[in-house]
Amino acid sequence: MCGFTGFVDASVTDRDPVIREMSSTIVHRGPDDDGYYIDEDVAFAFRRLAIIDLSHGDQPMHSQDEDLVLMFNGEIYNYRELRAELTELGRTFGTQSDTEVLLQGYQEWGEDVLPRLRGMFAFVVWDRRTRTLFGARDPFGIKPLYYQHNGAALLFGSEIKSFLPHPHFVKEVDVDLLPDYLSFEYVPSRRTLFRGVDKLLGGECFTFSEGRLDVRPYTSLDFDIDEEPTLEDWTSTIAETVSESVQAHRIADVEVGCFLSSGIDSSYITKEMSKTGSDIKAFSVGYDDSPLSELPYARDFAEKIDVRFQDRLITAEETFESFGRIQYLMDEPLPNPSALPLFFLTKDAAEHVKVVVSGEGADELFGGYNQYREPLDYSRYQKVPAPVRRAIGAVAERLPHFRGQRFLVRNAEPLAERFFRNNYVFSMDEREKVLARPVAAPSSASRTAPLFAKVADQDAVTQMQYVDIHTWMLYDILLKADKMSMAHSLELRVPFLDRKVWDVARRIPSRYRVTEENTKIALRRTALRELPERTANKKKLGFPVPLNGWLREERFASLVRERFASDEAAEFFDREYILSMLDTHLRGVDGYMKRIWSIYSFLIWHDEFFVQR
Repeated sequence: MCGFTGFVDASVTDRDPVIREMSSTIVHRGPDDDGYYIDEDVAFAFRRLAIIDLSHGDQPMHSQDEDLVLMFNGEIYNYRELRAELTELGRTFGTQSDTEVLLQGYQEWGEDVLPRLRGMFAFVVWDRRTRTLFGARDPFGIKPLYYQHNGAALLFGSEIKSFLPHPHFVKEVDVDLLPDYLSFEYVPSRRTLFRGVDKLLGGECFTFSEGRLDVRPYTSLDFDIDEEPTLEDWTSTIAETVSESVQAHRIADVEVGCFLSSGIDSSYITKEMSKTGSDIKAFSVGYDDSPLSELPYARDFAEKIDVRFQDRLITAEETFESFGRIQYLMDEPLPNPSALPLFFLTKDAAEHVKVVVSGEGADELFGGYNQYREPLDYSRYQKVPAPVRRAIGAVAERLPHFRGQRFLVRNAEPLAERFFRNNYVFSMDEREKVLARPVAAPSSASRTAPLFAKVADQDAVTQMQYVDIHTWMLYDILLKADKMSMAHSLELRVPFLDRKVWDVARRIPSRYRVTEENTKIALRRTALRELPERTANKKKLGFPVPLNGWLREERFASLVRERFASDEAAEFFDREYILSMLDTHLRGVDGYMKRIWSIYSFLIWHDEFFVQR
């Protein structure tokens, strides 16, 4: 686990001080060691967080013939099996690290090493003979890899902030993407709000040679439903596969802990971890005197399965004090409130362990979001011919106080247009009002339409999960998981996002994922074998934060008001409009917190990168 940065740019004459300054911006990702490689075309910088083969595995790592130079962020959980296979092919090893297995695997199989890898990874390999750079990101996109291609030069790295010291990097906000950010709370594409900076998507690789960048997919995450097994069959298969995945994710030469909330996902993973009988530590955070706090549930469960439980209470004061730091570490502005407790949770865990396992990915793979039940709730009305539904919806739209308006209006639209993530924060109409000046941008639905088109032959629940896996999970869930954990030099592993677990989840029929009554049907049935009924069937809370109430306290609302009234805010937003949203929220009107926090997050992010730095 680590962070890396570098560039291919022959025009930079004094590369050593540049690459060292770039490295200094991501020291939090790897405080244990640093390493460099520089030649006439390329400069590599690596920051190491030592997890496997602590005394060896230094990077950048050179192949035995010195032709290849590798930098690798992540873990390869099947590296021992791959090492044995490579040994049979005549290869010898000088370390016990997964890094060397990856390097020798690439040297033996080239790009074909990618489908053999089981793990989370982002890596680059420089071929000194052909002067070619190759890079890849794991299928789910667990580990990040950003790049900027500018003519004959390429910058690349684990975090965008590492590009800032490069003499040819031009820092600029891509205002064309602001409408996307306002609707989704992230940019739903490879582009970022730093103009010209892109990210490699999950399951992609690239080649850069003689100024030409070729980005391409090497795999895809596709559902392939199998109707034959029964629910009980799926339950047994899930139990066996998740248990094996958790054990694979325990591979480390340091202690591995767990994140534990009150929900099924982290509880199931923690229970599996506890089966080893070793002294497992579980970490959780909550809020004092808040009905949103999950600590009582988590503490009770930890006692039942006999793991050491460590928790802490988060205050509003420390949250607001740390928010600038959080947005800086995130690289891309992210207003998801769950990032706030995650920042403190990872900070506390890092004081005790170097690695944790967590439950990310279960909702997307097994159908955990309540919104996935919507197509089932709408199924009877959807039998009404579409022209009739559209006509009724048009009438209902003009009746704002009609009790069934939302149902009728949403049912007039096809799934790809009414998808709840499309207008997750601001609607199309409102985002035009909030911007300081018009920005020509396509509709939110058009951003996700290509994904819906790829799974048009699947049922509605599967379509929604597919789009979430390729957007929400990639651009939001995994972004904050990586950035908030590495902010404190903590490796976060996600056993549900494993290629063997995915191979099971992708085949489960939607009726075993979601019903009108519940979500994650098969996973909950599996968890009931190991967990108390109230834990296995507990309704999803997410990672709740009492932001709604905090933003109604004047001491915190005044911080937001100051930002909203600033000249910096006027550069992007209609100050009068956003201030009126805050005033409406303060009067006790619900429904504004998410929008207020989205704008505030952007302004804090902008201040961190474009004002303070």
